[in-house]
Amino acid sequence: MAGHHLILGERDDFITGETIKDTYDERYRQKIARLLVNRKGYLKNEIEPRRKLVAKAGDCKAIVKIDFVIQLSGKVCMLIKFGPGSIVTRRRSVLAASRILTSYQIPIAVVTNGEDAEILEGASGNVLSQGLLTIPSRADLQRIAGKHHFESIAKNRAEIESRIFYCFEVDGSCPCDEDICKL
Repeated sequence: MAGHHLILGERDDFITGETIKDTYDERYRQKIARLLVNRKGYLKNEIEPRRKLVAKAGDCKAIVKIDFVIQLSGKVCMLIKFGPGSIVTRRRSVLAASRILTSYQIPIAVVTNGEDAEILEGASGNVLSQGLLTIPSRADLQRIAGKHHFESIAKNRAEIESRIFYCFEVDGSCPCDEDICKL
C-alpha cells in the first residue's frame, strides 16, 4: 500500500548525507537537524536520525522510528520525536520512549511538530520549557547529563511504558504510515 504523504522528490539527509524521500514532514525533520547542528552545537556524529524502537503490547510488536537520538559521552541524553499537529497529545508517548529506548531513564525528551516543541524532564515528565529554540544546547545537555543518575528502568515499568508507547504510536495508526512497521 502506498503512503499517504505527498512525495515531493528526493533530498539529502542533513545528518547522514543519504538520499531520502522529500515530504513536508521530512522538511520539518531536516529543519530540526539543522537547528541541532548549526544553533545548538551538536556534532553530526552525536545525532542518530530514525532510530528504530521495538514497542510491545502483549503479543503485538511494532518498530517505530524515533526521529533523533542524541548521545554524549556514550550515553543517550536526549530524544526528539516529531509529529504533525498538537504536541500536547504526544507528550506521554515521548516520555514512554524515554523509558524504553535504553535500559536507563533518558534525561530529556522532546516532542515537536516542527514549529513548536515541549522539552520534558524524562524522569518526572515535567515540562521544562516550550519552543524549538529552548531545546537544550550541547553545553546545556552536558550539564544536565552530568547531574543525571541514568537509573535503570525496572523490567515491569519498561513493559508498562512499552504498552503505552505502542498504544499511542501504533494502535489506530494509518496502515500506510511508513514510519511504523507492525511485526
